[in-house]
Amino acid sequence: MEQRLAPNTKLSEARLCETFGVGRMRVRRALLLLSSQGIIELQSNRGAYVACPDKSEAHDVFAARMLIEPPLVRQLAQSSDEIDLTVLIDHIALENAARAQNERTEIIRLSGEFHTKLAQATGNKFIFRMMRELVTRTSLIVGLFGSSENASCPDDEHSNILKAIVSHSPELAEQLLISHLNHIQSGLDMEARQEPQDDLAAILGSD
Repeated sequence: MEQRLAPNTKLSEARLCETFGVGRMRVRRALLLLSSQGIIELQSNRGAYVACPDKSEAHDVFAARMLIEPPLVRQLAQSSDEIDLTVLIDHIALENAARAQNERTEIIRLSGEFHTKLAQATGNKFIFRMMRELVTRTSLIVGLFGSSENASCPDDEHSNILKAIVSHSPELAEQLLISHLNHIQSGLDMEARQEPQDDLAAILGSD
């Protein structure tokens, strides 16, 4: 989610054990779990790699988000008096604080998380689960086809979506969400690919 690991980065079991100070079986269980979520790929006789979406999958992910998220925010705006929007309001405050401190890694993480918070606010566990997977895949796509300039969602767009929800403006909320997703997708260069990195200890052990 923080895009510290580029797509197609090899995840050496030995290096992961050394980095986190855990045994090989624990690392293998973690890799199996991440594989079941589509975050990494386990390749026969080659090991584990961060998933590397292709252009077709990138288009499919954004198409799926277009089907799910616009009606989702419309529903939230229509029933904003009946649901607890505190989680979204608090999240926007965290985003603003991270931007004020120029904490790039935190900004990237929170930008993706906003969209899962939207799903969480509906109270629908299945929608939340789907959105979490789609947002994770989007992070991989941005990590592969994006750049540092579009690694996070543009400033104020999340705030404007939330304002439309709070003000009971379903059509505006839907339009803003569609524009927001188009903004993210248009910032990708499908002909470019970010190169994977090797030093897992430096990347994962920095925090």
